[in-house]
Amino acid sequence: MRADRLLSLVLLLQSRGRQTAGQLAAEAGVSLRTIYRDVRALGAAGIPIYADAAGYALVDGYRTQLTGLTAAEARGLVLTGLPGAAADLGLAEAVAAAQLKLSAALPQALRERAERMRQRFHLDAPGWYEDGDSCDHLAAVAEAVWHQQVLTVRYDGWTALAEHRLEPYGLVLKAGKWYLVARGDRGVRTFRVGQIRQLTVTPETFAWPDAFDLVAHWHAHIADFRARLRRGEALVRLAPQALERLPHLMGQAVADAAAKGEVQEDGWIVALVPIETDSHAETQFLRLGAQVEILAPASLRERVTATVTALSELYPTSR
Repeated sequence: MRADRLLSLVLLLQSRGRQTAGQLAAEAGVSLRTIYRDVRALGAAGIPIYADAAGYALVDGYRTQLTGLTAAEARGLVLTGLPGAAADLGLAEAVAAAQLKLSAALPQALRERAERMRQRFHLDAPGWYEDGDSCDHLAAVAEAVWHQQVLTVRYDGWTALAEHRLEPYGLVLKAGKWYLVARGDRGVRTFRVGQIRQLTVTPETFAWPDAFDLVAHWHAHIADFRARLRRGEALVRLAPQALERLPHLMGQAVADAAAKGEVQEDGWIVALVPIETDSHAETQFLRLGAQVEILAPASLRERVTATVTALSELYPTSR
C-alpha cells in the first residue's frame, strides 16, 4: 500500500539519515520515478524533506512518532535476527518493517549501535553441506500454529506414510530444518515439516495447554534424543591420527571415549566407544579407512568385513 511505503520512506530517512533516490527505491522495491512521486507527496503533506546533491534528508530535529507495529510486524519481531526464517514463514516484509520502526524509535546513539550490529553480525542457520528444508506447507503450518487450528496431515515417517490429526503447538528451526511440535494420538511429538506430504488446515480449533512451554519441551526433547542416540558400544583399535578426526566424523562423545582408551606398544589405542546401530556405526567407521580396526561386537566386525571384501572385488590390485 502507498501509505505504508510513504511511512517507510520517512522512517528510513529518520533512522539512516540521508539516502539517495536509488537507495530508497531499492529498499522500497519500486522504481526511481515512484520515489520521486512519493517524495513530492511527502512534501505536500508537510513532511520537512529536502533534496541536495547527496540525496534526500529530513530537516534536522524532525522526528515522527508514527512507529506503531502492525499485527504481522509484532509477530515477526522474534525473527528479526533470522531473515531466512522470516522469509520461510512469509514474514520477510513484516520483519523488515518492524526493524525499521524499532530503529526509528531509538535514540541516535543506540540507533548507530544497532546499525553497526546489523552490518557486522549475521546468523546463517543451515549447515555447511546442505541448505535448509524446502517446506511447501510451512506457511500454512505457521498460520495453524498461530490460530490454534487442527491439522490433518499425511506424513512420511521412518517406515511409511501415515495419517495424523494434530494440534500444532509450535515451530522450531534447528540446523536449517523446521520441526512442528504437535499433539496427536500418541501425545506431544515432533514432526519434520519437510516430510509432510499433504496437509489440510481444518476449521476446528483447540485450547492452548496452559502448562506447555515450547522452549522447555524442545530442550527436553533434545536431551532425550541425545540419551537415546548411542546406546550400543564397540571395542576398537584406533591409529593416533584417527583421534584428531573423530570429533569431526563421529562427534565429541565418541572422541572423548576414545581418548580414555589404552595406548598399545605400537601407539594405537584400544577403546570402548558409544555407537547407535551396527549399520550406522559401519558407515561412520569406514570413513576412518585403515585407521580403525573393529574388535567387537562380532556383528559389526562382520558387516565391515563384508563391505571391505566387496570393495576389494570392485577395485582389484593391478597386475
